Amino acid sequence: MREASRDRLKAFLTLLPSIILVAVFVYGFIGNTIWISMTDWGGSGSMALDPQKNFIGLDNYVDLFNGFLSSGFRQDLVNAVYYSIMLLAGAIGLGMFIAILLDQKPKGEDVLRTIFLYPMSLSFIVSGTIWRWLLAPQGGVNVLPTYLGFDALNFQWTSSTKAILEFNWQNLFQILLYIAAFILILAGLFLLKGDPQKAVKRWLGPGVIIGAFAWLGGSLLPEALFMEEMHGFNLATLGIIIATVWQYAGYTMALYLAGFNGISQDLRDAAMLDGASNTDYYRYVAIPMLKPITISAVIILSHISLKMFDIIFAMTGPDNAQTGHPALNMYMTTFRANDFARGAAIAIVLFLVAGTFIVPYVVSQYKQRRRG
Repeated sequence: MREASRDRLKAFLTLLPSIILVAVFVYGFIGNTIWISMTDWGGSGSMALDPQKNFIGLDNYVDLFNGFLSSGFRQDLVNAVYYSIMLLAGAIGLGMFIAILLDQKPKGEDVLRTIFLYPMSLSFIVSGTIWRWLLAPQGGVNVLPTYLGFDALNFQWTSSTKAILEFNWQNLFQILLYIAAFILILAGLFLLKGDPQKAVKRWLGPGVIIGAFAWLGGSLLPEALFMEEMHGFNLATLGIIIATVWQYAGYTMALYLAGFNGISQDLRDAAMLDGASNTDYYRYVAIPMLKPITISAVIILSHISLKMFDIIFAMTGPDNAQTGHPALNMYMTTFRANDFARGAAIAIVLFLVAGTFIVPYVVSQYKQRRRG
């Protein structure tokens, strides 16, 4: 017993420096950023040696979401949602498709794998500069059809001012309820085969109730803004999404290819003997077995999508409102406008959004270990 206690003490003393450093330089700085976001630090005297900071509570956060002059941040936040969705769908879908093709062991597999992984070796600044030229109005992508005898394209990949899927920010609360209902119903349908009673009670039922309330009682919800303000999916973000998917599809390909190679060949042979086609094998056997890899890819790519500063800066610059992002907005607000409190508030909003991706995963992993 004494030996075990001595080992615990040694382990604690070994980890103590790291614990102190993390507590100060990670959580301490996060706490300081939260404090700054709840002050009025900014303006002409913000760069003084001892700037005056008055506590104003949550005013900066309230202003971000319903302030008259914060429509730019709100559009950036909408852009971030679309960046995340498109990056996840594109990089995971394309990466999985390439991994399945390479899992067939074609000739030159090693060369192809290197080619697909190569974009990961480039920084966002380098790839952003390359794609900025390719997606320019007279750049490579628009001119490409002329080599096949067709007319050149005239699509403005990074400068279009058109938007689709527009919605009124006044109806934000109703839209959030619709999104919550959709997620609950989707999760319930996914779990319906395994445990129908639990799926209906915990997921499908609440999802239907929330969706019905949002539809029938949407007019009872408070408006998020005093005037109409339209936001949507800016077509100018397509160029940035293409560049980001191109850069990270190889990463997800490597993850899935490693997973496919880790599946026993005996399992694959057994599936084929049972009459499964190649498509059936991947659909019902291989891909479901790689669920942990998919979850890891979703978390990593979600974080990347929330930090898309450098590629946007390289492709469209800091002042293109159509392709803005909260990370870029935070940088410009803090270091160009010297509005440190507002910049800190944007940083905390991004921190909380990132937490929505990582916290459910950590909780589920903790529950699995407790059960094990």
